[in-house]
Amino acid sequence: MVQKIHLIAAARPNFMKIAPLYHALSKQNWCDVKIIHTGQHYDANMSDDIFADLMLPEPHFHLGVGGGSHATQVGKVMIAYEDICLNIERPDLLIVVGDVNSTAACAQVAAKLHITVAHLEAGLRSGDRRMPEEINRLVTDAICDYLWTPSPDADENLRNEGHPESRIIRVGNIMMDSFELLSKKIDAENAPATYGLDKEDYGVVTLHRPSNVDDPKILKILMDSLVENSAKLKLIFAVHPRTKNSLEKNNLWNDLQKHDNLILIAPLSYVPFMSLVKSAKLIITDSGGIQEEATYLDIPCLTLRENTERPITITQGTNKLVKAEDLSENIDQALIGNWRHGTRPENWDGRTAHRITEIIKNLLVKID
Repeated sequence: MVQKIHLIAAARPNFMKIAPLYHALSKQNWCDVKIIHTGQHYDANMSDDIFADLMLPEPHFHLGVGGGSHATQVGKVMIAYEDICLNIERPDLLIVVGDVNSTAACAQVAAKLHITVAHLEAGLRSGDRRMPEEINRLVTDAICDYLWTPSPDADENLRNEGHPESRIIRVGNIMMDSFELLSKKIDAENAPATYGLDKEDYGVVTLHRPSNVDDPKILKILMDSLVENSAKLKLIFAVHPRTKNSLEKNNLWNDLQKHDNLILIAPLSYVPFMSLVKSAKLIITDSGGIQEEATYLDIPCLTLRENTERPITITQGTNKLVKAEDLSENIDQALIGNWRHGTRPENWDGRTAHRITEIIKNLLVKID
């Protein structure tokens, strides 16, 4: 009997996490895998174009929830996904990834309908419940049947929360599968040349977290620092829609555009963005996944946050948590080479999707 599997995608990092798994599962004759795009991110470069980059088909179901408050998004996703499960297709297994609102929402739907649900990238914790992502992680892991983790710290977090060993399986980092899957396309892209940049002679910037972009005072400090430091090293800043809205609201956007060494661009799809990242001198970010990619590629990563749910990128990788007021000092250290080289954590090897496919095959045989 062919088993039905649903993969949930909602935001840019989710697409990269489901792609290797979709490609691995779609080759199997014992399962039928479908992609459910909730539409939580609806900018073309942050969703639809990435599907083409990742060689994914059009989503089998598109919930089209769009923006809104956290409660609005969660409610819309739960209503729409429940309708699919009850009236169109009930899966034998639901796989949710990451920590966005759609992750927690779809996991709740599955749990209440007694559908087996697995969380890929389980166990990550920042310890900061002010972050909506942290709430999503806690909620999702609490109700999932299987917890697939990327690293030893994630395993330990789950054990400390009382999850039984039978649910915890370390599978590795699926993001590295995506990078290896598309490495030839990334190399051929040569995105730095598109923006007049020389390899290893620029930095990549991404900022979108409320703690950095919603507070006018902090936002001004960060933008002033980027302008100042762009005199030392050209910076290419992929501006998230939330960040751009805040910059315009606080009358900062027009001034930023006057500085030639601070290159402002719209969010990019995966291949051109990773082409920029791979050849960068350093990364300045508040994102989660880029901390991992920088560690994998051995690139200095300056993370503008008080904490990270990916501590292995600090203890074993190239990542460092940096305060806004200390950004210049840390950029200087990176530029003179005073930055620790990292090592790739175990199972960050491009074979996570293969391991998960074998796990699912054994799991569905049991269910069947």
